[in-house]
Amino acid sequence: MPYTSSTLAPLRHGTYRRIWFASLASNFGGLIQAVGAAWMMTTITASENMVALVQTSTALPIMLFSLVSGALADSFDRRRVMLTAQYFMLAVSALLSISAYFGWLSPWLLLFFTFLIGCGTALNNPSWQASVGDMVPRADLPGAVTLNSVGFNITRSVGPAIGGVIVAAAGAAAAFAVNTLSYFALIYALMRWKPSLPTSNLPRETLGSAVFAGLRYVSMSPNLQKVLLRGLIFGVTASSILALLPIVAINLVVGGPLTYGLMLGSFGIGAIGGAMLNDRLRERFSSETIVRISFAGFALSAAIAAFSPIAALTCAGLVISGACWVLALSLFNTIVQLSTPRWVVGRALSLYQTVTFGGIAGGSWLWGIVAGRYGISNALLISAVAMLFGIVVGLRFAMPAFASLNLDPLNRFTEPALGLDITPRSGPIVVQIDYEIADADVREFLALMGERRRIRIRDGARNWALMRDLEKPGRWTETYHTPTWVEYIRHNQRRTQADAENIERLRDLHRGVDLPQVHRLIERQAIPPNDDVFYKAPIDLHH
Repeated sequence: MPYTSSTLAPLRHGTYRRIWFASLASNFGGLIQAVGAAWMMTTITASENMVALVQTSTALPIMLFSLVSGALADSFDRRRVMLTAQYFMLAVSALLSISAYFGWLSPWLLLFFTFLIGCGTALNNPSWQASVGDMVPRADLPGAVTLNSVGFNITRSVGPAIGGVIVAAAGAAAAFAVNTLSYFALIYALMRWKPSLPTSNLPRETLGSAVFAGLRYVSMSPNLQKVLLRGLIFGVTASSILALLPIVAINLVVGGPLTYGLMLGSFGIGAIGGAMLNDRLRERFSSETIVRISFAGFALSAAIAAFSPIAALTCAGLVISGACWVLALSLFNTIVQLSTPRWVVGRALSLYQTVTFGGIAGGSWLWGIVAGRYGISNALLISAVAMLFGIVVGLRFAMPAFASLNLDPLNRFTEPALGLDITPRSGPIVVQIDYEIADADVREFLALMGERRRIRIRDGARNWALMRDLEKPGRWTETYHTPTWVEYIRHNQRRTQADAENIERLRDLHRGVDLPQVHRLIERQAIPPNDDVFYKAPIDLHH
């Protein structure tokens, strides 16, 4: 079969194809479980806030634990991390099914189980999303991200409706049991995958160090910061529709579990349509325009749901919001992946998920409170106005262009031969680089050094500074620290092909006969030598 659409191109890769189809089964079960949980909550409590907290309890763990999960995804075998998450969710879902069958569930126990399932999702998602780049070439990455949304929303279009039928016919316990069975296909597909793991002579980063490195990288990446801000606003405002939908089904259109399932199905159909339009829209519109359309579409859908007493009309509005949901979130996800090198992509994605799902969790709780105090229709209208605020924010923090940087490793660093043998933990290491710069080039040099500072700190340098020689004004010295020798090596190995332009332009400005001179120093106090410096011996970086 010829692949004429870039959205379908990733399915040519066997590993991605198997896991994608297995994920369909898993997502199908998850959505059926979500319908069962939301509907069961309406049967055991009359509190609107408790109903909205079902979505919060699933999204909150993603906000709390995704950053740690992202560090695990970048530090360990992602396949094993995903398998661990799947086994955990399988066990929790089985316990939830048993508890529901025997009538043991209270509102808080139901929230506890959904929270645990959310914890498994938090562990799984960064490894799964980061693994997409291991399964397909970079050129197919945008299509793979979109296909992930398509897969989820294919199940969203039919899963909730079938979930409503299952709940209506056999009760919530049957929905939970179906979800329990759905994990087996994905577990089997993951066990078949044999990824080629990158080799490194460096010791693994500690968990705390890895988490800090991820935070540092994102904090020094302006494009990622814009995505996080807009994702947060989108999560808070757009969560109102899905959080309040069970109450909309009961109170505004006077329906039952089947009506609720059909509404979620309409949302899913819209999401599939939005995914299919992704490529065309990205060719025609800027990223910022697509995000603004998504906010406006959600505001329109919320207004329709607020005023409509007719299920068919509400479902039509949900088709719009479903399309906008996938357009915005897949664009956010793709920009994060294309703006992040492989060594930190799991952590960048986890931060994006932390912010976005934190917004969903907080927004679900917020709109539940607003609905309980002012009514469901007013809560939806207030959220629609808040969504329009997301458009206004784009005037100051516009989304970056949908473009791909070459973030493959630069691989130009060669570990220098040292006259003093040290251990990997020796430090602090001080690096000084001398440049000879003509007066006419100082302005350009300073601009390039501003970018160099961001790159250095982003990749792990500390105490960066730029100094000018008072006696020889043409001499400039860049200096920075790393805590240990192994962190100095790690810092240099993180440079990417996209960083090469800055390096080459600085070398072009250098007026010295040779390349800029690099001095590598170890900081020492005027005290007896530490025991980490000794005479000639091999360096073992794994200790």
